[in-house]
Amino acid sequence: MTTIELIEVGDPTTTLWLPLFATLVPAGFPSPASDELEELFDLNRILFRHPEATYLIRVAGESMKNAEIHAGDLLAVDKHLEADHNHIVVAVLEGECTVKRLVRRGASWWLQAENPAYPDYEITDTESLRIWGVVTHVVHELIPGKLTALLRSRD
Repeated sequence: MTTIELIEVGDPTTTLWLPLFATLVPAGFPSPASDELEELFDLNRILFRHPEATYLIRVAGESMKNAEIHAGDLLAVDKHLEADHNHIVVAVLEGECTVKRLVRRGASWWLQAENPAYPDYEITDTESLRIWGVVTHVVHELIPGKLTALLRSRD
């Protein structure tokens, strides 16, 4: 069975105010950035729409790499949302935890990998499947090792 690490989201009333700038930053050629602050924005409003029903989970494996979900990434998963076609979900299938895209093909439902090296799984027995929630956001670290070190330091 896959080992999963659930990480508590914390107090739903906690706010995380960060500056939100009005200027878009081009990913192509740089232009002078505006120092004009538009507002302070609570990041929790984006990441945790239903904080009482949201948890964080770390990813293992590369079955979702074409969806830009990689090993070590941190996923925000909302249990309040109803899983639907094309949602990425955390599911337990025959006792194994997995992250896959839920897709409808004709009359059938599938758990679809986002890497051609991994097979898709047709859901034929709904009793053997449990959806743990819908993935709403991915935290993908750009400085390798920092997220892992931060998570270890919380113990």
